[in-house]
Amino acid sequence: MRLAQRLTLPLCLLLTTGAGAADSHSPGAALRATWRQPQAPERIYGNTWYVGSHGLSAILITSPRGHVLIDGTLPENAAMVEANIRALGFRVRDIKMILASHAHADHAGAIATLARDSGAGVAARASQARALRAGDKDVDDPQHGDAPLFPDVRQVRTIADDAVVRVGTLAIQAHATPGHTPGSTSWTWTSCEGTHCLSMVYADSLSLLAAGDYRYTDPAHPERLGDFRRALAMISALPCDILMTPHPEASGLLQRLAARDAGKADALRDARACGAYADLGERSLRERIHQESAPPR
Repeated sequence: MRLAQRLTLPLCLLLTTGAGAADSHSPGAALRATWRQPQAPERIYGNTWYVGSHGLSAILITSPRGHVLIDGTLPENAAMVEANIRALGFRVRDIKMILASHAHADHAGAIATLARDSGAGVAARASQARALRAGDKDVDDPQHGDAPLFPDVRQVRTIADDAVVRVGTLAIQAHATPGHTPGSTSWTWTSCEGTHCLSMVYADSLSLLAAGDYRYTDPAHPERLGDFRRALAMISALPCDILMTPHPEASGLLQRLAARDAGKADALRDARACGAYADLGERSLRERIHQESAPPR
């Protein structure tokens, strides 16, 4: 099945259900139940590892001189993420830097605890850094007032929109991809197995959840549509051998890992994946524009 087809259902769920919008029997509620569900950690490729829950990604990138962790999942999942890291044979205190996709509780919630336990620094683009320090009390967030708050991350180093974060031999580049939140950030790096190196992409969420009267087509904020479209273009253009996303079902990551482990050697690699992901985001954006332009009932 092509990636764009795999993405449709999860992203539609995220587009139509907020943190508390669905009842306990809805598809959205079932999806959120996986956010706390344990997931066995495993190697994705080379020095890149999956250490998150079944429904929320946390990505560990390792080197002999220290590791980088991207995302921490929910606040209550911190111990799970740390146990997954130790199960792979790595030490939590060897994490030297923590990065984030966006400052919502389901991805940044455990960062304060993980930073405390590891002693790692935290780095983020300016708008994301503000949201992390505030525990997402960010009035510019489309989900302000709806998304759950999370523990403040008090010490966050501000980096440029296209900064390269370095730990030992690791070089992980930030890409500003605002839309889901103003601080949304995608990350790229290279992982190798022997002399075979692949371009790794951790692309942020492209769903357009909104709370209250937030409108992407608000004429007082023309930057909202412009920023989102630039983010889609950037993701589409990234060198992209292996795509990962904060919600793993949005990129079919765990299914592709299972297929790889079952013997399908090329299940993880798809050079068209980032383009397909961006195309779905564009279709979702067009639908949102149509909804916002419809006359009120």
